[in-house]
Amino acid sequence: MTVSEIVADYIREHRANARDEMRFYEIQRSPAKAIEKAALCVLPSGKRHPHQHRISGAVLELAEVRLQEIQGQLKQAKNFDALHRIIAERIGSIPGIGTLTVYDIAHRISAFFRIYPELVYLHAGARKGAAFWGIKGDAFDPGILPKPFFRLQPYEIEDCLCLYKKDFGIERAERSIQACAGKNPKKTRCHF
Repeated sequence: MTVSEIVADYIREHRANARDEMRFYEIQRSPAKAIEKAALCVLPSGKRHPHQHRISGAVLELAEVRLQEIQGQLKQAKNFDALHRIIAERIGSIPGIGTLTVYDIAHRISAFFRIYPELVYLHAGARKGAAFWGIKGDAFDPGILPKPFFRLQPYEIEDCLCLYKKDFGIERAERSIQACAGKNPKKTRCHF
């Protein structure tokens, strides 16, 4: 698949579900309820999000308690980066809570406060997808990606990089093979 095809597939197959999930956190009745649902990783179905299925309930409950204690700070966050930083400082040291869970909880809480990521945050699978574009670090400006990605919001890009990480590798390998073949059609060995 080309990048355009991957983005189109993401929009067709995943965008509606991702937006429905965020809408669930947006419509919670109070910041306390939003923090509860987000920290306990509850989906609209009432089940736990698969990203956090291996984390014990006690660990997520501790994360919720710690976040409820700083509800005022969370309300005052001016942007997603500030909110993410506050949450990372508060729960990132809990054994069993990794960067993916910190990001997911921050993203869910940010939906309630209607502040969304302006950068693409990297962790786990998204980091692997970004590596195909030579991107490293914890977050990056989505404007550095190829034009087809401009159809996606930063949080959708993060999701797309994770979901399609293998497809980006296949496309890159195919482009490299084509480039090698174009230089020397008889060449049987190509290093990329």
